[in-house]
Amino acid sequence: MSYTNSSMVVYKKLSPNHSGQRTHSIDRITPHCVVGQCTAEGLGEWFEKQSTQASSNYGIDRDGRVALYVEEKNRSWCSSSNANDQRAITIECASDTTEPYAFRDVVYQTLIKLCIDICKRNGKNKLIWFGDKDKTLNYSPKSGEMLLTVHRWFANKSCPGNWMYARMGDLASKVTAALGGSGSSDGDGGSTSKGTQASVLKDLSEADVIKKVGALFTADQKKSGILASVSLAQFILESGYGKSELAQNANNIFGMKCSLSGNTWSGSSWDGKSKYTKKTQEQNPDGSMVTITADFRKYPCIEDSIADHSAYLLGAKNGSKLRYAGLKGCTDYKKAVQIIKDGGYATSLTYVEKLISIIERWNLTQYDAKDSGGDVIRWYRVRKSWADAKSQKGAYKILDNAKKCADQNPGYKVFDADGKVVYESKAAEPVVKVPFLVKVSISDLNIRKGPGTDYDRVQFIPIGVYTIMEVRSGKGSSAGWGRLKSGVGWINLDYVRKL
Repeated sequence: MSYTNSSMVVYKKLSPNHSGQRTHSIDRITPHCVVGQCTAEGLGEWFEKQSTQASSNYGIDRDGRVALYVEEKNRSWCSSSNANDQRAITIECASDTTEPYAFRDVVYQTLIKLCIDICKRNGKNKLIWFGDKDKTLNYSPKSGEMLLTVHRWFANKSCPGNWMYARMGDLASKVTAALGGSGSSDGDGGSTSKGTQASVLKDLSEADVIKKVGALFTADQKKSGILASVSLAQFILESGYGKSELAQNANNIFGMKCSLSGNTWSGSSWDGKSKYTKKTQEQNPDGSMVTITADFRKYPCIEDSIADHSAYLLGAKNGSKLRYAGLKGCTDYKKAVQIIKDGGYATSLTYVEKLISIIERWNLTQYDAKDSGGDVIRWYRVRKSWADAKSQKGAYKILDNAKKCADQNPGYKVFDADGKVVYESKAAEPVVKVPFLVKVSISDLNIRKGPGTDYDRVQFIPIGVYTIMEVRSGKGSSAGWGRLKSGVGWINLDYVRKL
């Protein structure tokens, strides 16, 4: 087969970390999350190091720029599976550093375009997501089919993160539609014409339903500022864990009627015409029940139902005033559900109590994003200097966590988003009397170029007695790293005996 590379590439830095030409034709795509809002250049520098022992065919950085690190003809080291990497195009995508490892919209949109390009050049007109490991790995794709796989199937990792995992069906359908294919397979993954289908929730346990959709609500909170725990509880109550008639037949998981508040709010994801008619019970102010026939909104997927629900809560008005004012950015779930009830969302007299009970029963606050309200996150970065980006040990939303990291790394400082020093480590290198002798009794102890496992390996040190001239702390050692008198490099003092 003749192999080509994507014309979308704007940066190229080929990594030595690959296995040469593939032993299997390309019939899979495996998206990954980097766990960091990286640049194409920064990821390229990381993959360039042989000590990294990892690579990918492509990378998509935080600005949506596409980089090439391993040519498509070659097998990258990306999925913890030789068999998968031999037949998959692997793509590392910039993401948040915490679960659900969300992508910026520009990254996700670029991923869709790159997958379309990969499929076209490799003669595929259909991208399939089954959502099931065994089904996928036992499936023999037809000549025009490409499969989606994920890193978590081959290693104890979250990759590509729950944010992307929840969108695999959407990715498959959008790519297939652009290719002119017949749509992705529904299978157990629930990907049909678009996004996640409520039908996949029908036979799941209550706990598994929450795990299946939880990340969707976390992602929505990051956009809307509405607590994921609250929206998730509403979903559970309104749709019976996605198993109600309305959910199963219309992907409507909140009981959203066609006519609501005069339909005056902006940002609705409903097409304005698709509907599902059914009988429903409502509660009068005096507690009595009445049955009515009503038209409800019909959505192509759960994601659209969530988006429309949030748009309604943020934009619906009562006269000139917002019905649910104060809901966006509210971090107290008890206050949030009261705001929703007071705005007239539900007729049930016990609506607030029911939602709070659901939230607390399932510990739904675990799905709440740490930052809400749509504000820009101000990261605190731990570096030796602001200009030395390569020295960065981490980026933190909470200052105290950044300070702890700096204290664990002598010589490091905490910088705010503008590059201003806000904290300087007070920790000092341990006082060790040098020189001293150590005995090496193992044959595979590495000599490294610097004090830490993040430095390149020079060679193995032979068994014997050696003189240590300097001791420094560093990654991968509790006892510190010792500089050899010969000047060859540094060894980990955890694995030697001091004489």
